[in-house]
Amino acid sequence: MIVLGLVLLVVGFLLKISILWTIGIILLVIGVVLAVLGATGRAVGGRRHYF
Repeated sequence: MIVLGLVLLVVGFLLKISILWTIGIILLVIGVVLAVLGATGRAVGGRRHYF
């Protein structure tokens, strides 16, 4: 999810498509939050890791 967010950010920036930029930011933030929660050992949605 983090990689997809980064890809959408770059594509949105290069092609000047604001919706891709927005979706990229949202996916990046959600991915980082899930990664941090998984790294601390806290299970989210029944899963301990999201990779």
